[in-house]
Amino acid sequence: MMKLLVTLTVLLSSFVATSVSLADTIDQQVLREMQQQKIPGVSIAVVHKGKIIKEQGYGLANVEHQVKVNPQTIFQSGSVGKQFTAALILLLARDGKLSLQDPIEKHLESIPDHWKGITIHQLLTHTSGLDDPYRKLDFKKNYNDQELIDLEATVPMLFKPGEKWQYSNMGYHVLGFIANKVGGQFYGDQLRQRIFEPLGMQTRIIDERSIIPHRASGYDLVKREWKNQEWVSPALNRTADGSLYLTAHDLALWDLALYKNFPLTKEEKQLSWSPVKLKDGSSFDYGYAWFLSNTNGHKNIEHGGAWQGFTTQISRYVDDQLSVIVLTNRSGANPKRIADLIAGVVLPALKMKPVSAIPDTDPQSTARAKEVLQQIIKGSITPDIFSEKAAKALFPEPIRGLAEDLKDLGEIVSIELLKSDQQNGQTKRDYRVKMKHESFIYRIGFDADAKVFMINVRPE
Repeated sequence: MMKLLVTLTVLLSSFVATSVSLADTIDQQVLREMQQQKIPGVSIAVVHKGKIIKEQGYGLANVEHQVKVNPQTIFQSGSVGKQFTAALILLLARDGKLSLQDPIEKHLESIPDHWKGITIHQLLTHTSGLDDPYRKLDFKKNYNDQELIDLEATVPMLFKPGEKWQYSNMGYHVLGFIANKVGGQFYGDQLRQRIFEPLGMQTRIIDERSIIPHRASGYDLVKREWKNQEWVSPALNRTADGSLYLTAHDLALWDLALYKNFPLTKEEKQLSWSPVKLKDGSSFDYGYAWFLSNTNGHKNIEHGGAWQGFTTQISRYVDDQLSVIVLTNRSGANPKRIADLIAGVVLPALKMKPVSAIPDTDPQSTARAKEVLQQIIKGSITPDIFSEKAAKALFPEPIRGLAEDLKDLGEIVSIELLKSDQQNGQTKRDYRVKMKHESFIYRIGFDADAKVFMINVRPE
């Protein structure tokens, strides 16, 4: 008996030591990334084999009042919230109130002729051809549903429905309008009644007027200083493309529910996690508000979000029964990197491997990418080399902030190509840039007119 007790004591001590070591390593990874990415606050939840094994807050939920992040801290969801809109549409389809193959004109009146024939399925999968109206949108105006539709109707379609894949926030706005109509009440109330309350989630639609305990503030980094998030009209903070308040714990409860048959059935989840088929017979690795990827051969069902000074990530390694949720209160942060690092701590098989350089068959594009980066660092970059949409989003403050972050890293030592993708006339290229004092990953995108439509810099 004594020998058995000694054996159990040793095993228990080993388990405790391993758990402490795991937690400490995760803490170290998160704190290091917060410092490198200059993130005020982070909240995480890690779910493994049906149990929440770690919930932790780091840093500040509110910089001005020095309020710390804790597991109850509420962040904004960004586009992670799209998966709840998609789930509601599936529930309404189960109710018989709509079909996923319905054209949207069956449920919405007064839509433009060139939208007719777009199906609900195409809205869910970002294959509708709808563009986003950000060049024309006034973020301070309180639009109603029809006003938003009328505004979006003035933006040309990107392609015929079903031909290609292109991320569209407006497509999810329209899904929300349909849910309001066929569900008989505001989609946010339907989500509360059918998903959030039954699962014990505190999640709710954004409402800046209400008193909400533990609500974090969102921040932009401008010239190396944190600034409060930009104000957006209440109407534009209630759309169905990701306008939720939630906690990391809420998303952990949602993750646990996705392994069961409530609120979604096995068949509904299968639809959500299947690559969308395009008209030419090809497919794209996106389902109903979920990206479908893999890490070292391990399936990852994931999505990120960014809105109003917040960035978010949920990564679900379903075959490993591991999920990592990361919420931050800084625009431009990279929560996916934090989630990747945590996943690699919990399961070494998921540890990210250094990406090797690939042969560069287009050195002219690389030379141009390098020139753009040098101009940003020198402060000589001008909006005319960017697409209209990118120029509006990046100038003046975001591009100045990026210049401030990069200028102290020294001169460029080398730049090597890691990845190059071409789709819909656009080219996206990832580089490893080695500066004198630090290295980072630099992503740049060129559109069909050779204009820069995206730039992203993140730690390696």
